[in-house]
This record gives sequence, C-alpha cells and structure tokens, in this order.
Amino acid sequence: MFTIWGRLNSHNVKKVVWAAEESGVEWQRHDVGGSFGYTHEYLAMNPNRLVPTIQDGEFVLWESNAILRYLADAYAPRLWPTAPQTRAPQARAKADRWMDWQVAYADAQRDAFLQCVRVAPEARDAALIARSAQACVAMMGILDAELAHQPWLTGDYFGIADIPMGVYAHTWFTLNLPGAEMPHVAAWYARLLTRPAFARLAAVPLT
Repeated sequence: MFTIWGRLNSHNVKKVVWAAEESGVEWQRHDVGGSFGYTHEYLAMNPNRLVPTIQDGEFVLWESNAILRYLADAYAPRLWPTAPQTRAPQARAKADRWMDWQVAYADAQRDAFLQCVRVAPEARDAALIARSAQACVAMMGILDAELAHQPWLTGDYFGIADIPMGVYAHTWFTLNLPGAEMPHVAAWYARLLTRPAFARLAAVPLT
C-alpha cells in the first residue's frame, strides 16, 4: 500500500494526493502536522517536521516534488512529457523547470495566504498582503505568457508539471488577490477543474 503522511490542508500534501490519484496507485493517507502534531515514529521517517512523507513498501521519501517525480517514474510515466528519445531529457527538463519554479512562487504567495486565511481579519497586515500579491502578480504573468501558446505547462497534454502550480493556482483564485488579468492562467485553471482528482482533492476550501 502506498501511504501518504500529511494533513490535507497543506499545499504540498494536496500535490501528492492528487498525483497519486492521477497515477492510479492504490493509496491511503494519515493526518500529520499542523494541529495533528508529529509522532516520534513520523519524525524518525522525516526529521524536518514537515509534510508530506510517503511510504511505498519499505521505501520512505519526503519533499513533495521529489515524491511527484517518484510517482511518475514508478507508476505513471505518461505524466512526463513525451518526445523522441534524443529529446527526452530536454522534455523532462522543461517539466522539472516548472516544478522547481513553483517553489519560488510558493514563497511569493505565502504571506498573502497566511494573512488572509489564518489570521483574523482585524489583525491582518494590509501592507504585507499587498507586497505578497504584487510578487504573485509578477510571477503569474510569467505563467500566463507560457500558457498563451499551449494548453498545459509542457505542451498539448496534462502532465506532472501542471500539478505543483495547479495547487497554488487554486489558492490564487480563491484568495482573489488584486492584480493584472491572467486570462491564460484562468483558462488553464478551468481545464484543471475538469479533472476529477484535482476537483476532489486539491480544489478544496482553504484552511
């Protein structure tokens, strides 16, 4: 059994459960982190006090995007972009690029998310939210330009690169942060919402 450890209101856990569902692997999840805390057994697997962590038989792995790559390699190679053998490393590198880029976007969005979702309205820092929103807009503009000429982040088909930023795009649209129009990101997000696994596991209320 493929086991996922982590609370579902974590962006990084959402990525992994969505990818597990897309891969077709049989999986189960246990709440860990946040209000659920960390057991000694969990910290023995992942000493970072972060989620998620996965177990696949005797194999243990943490870091969400590393887990996505493992899921694709082990269970769903179709999630990697296809290309002739001579260009396969280049196609995979394009997917890796967007997965790594998402980490920088997460830093940009963090303050707006925490202030708008986990801080009481009367205690929110409007200037901090505005700076975070401005940083998000700049990065979303890069994403919008990429999606202007292709439906998915690595071309004509949904793939592993769409999963990390898909989770964060849901937060972007849910927070309704002020910023420039992003029509191509909006159209991509609408396509993501037609995927049952995304709608059920990732496009959930923010907490």
